[in-house]
Amino acid sequence: MYTDGAARGNPGPGGFGVVLIAGPHRKEFAQGFRLTTNNRMELMAVIYGLEMLKTTNLPVIIYSDSKYVVDAVEKKWVFGWAVKGFKGKKNSDLWIRFLKLYSKFRIKFVWVKGHADNEENNRCDELAVAASFEKNLLVDDYYEKQKNDGLF
Repeated sequence: MYTDGAARGNPGPGGFGVVLIAGPHRKEFAQGFRLTTNNRMELMAVIYGLEMLKTTNLPVIIYSDSKYVVDAVEKKWVFGWAVKGFKGKKNSDLWIRFLKLYSKFRIKFVWVKGHADNEENNRCDELAVAASFEKNLLVDDYYEKQKNDGLF
């Protein structure tokens, strides 16, 4: 799985792109949101990609250019955040959603340099940016509510 997120402005309109590859099979997904952040879209790409998998308990390698996402999982930070109820952490709604999926697969993250020579990561970036320009962008309800409550 290759993933990427983008936001035009941070916050601003954003989107994510996902490329799933299994043997000869390939699927691409993208969605855009009217107001969000880059980190939310990076994490949302991973979540959406995992949600699209029809079979659980599979080994899944996730390639991402997001140090925020890769380090949080590979360095086990997110598990400590969860124990502490995500106190003081942004994007807790998405991290909770991710952790429910994490337990269903054997996941390994691999960090790739963004905007470099990784063809699939570049494709995800194209998908994410294009999604941020779509009409009728989705509402990132949790983010917009938290922003309006003055928590961000």
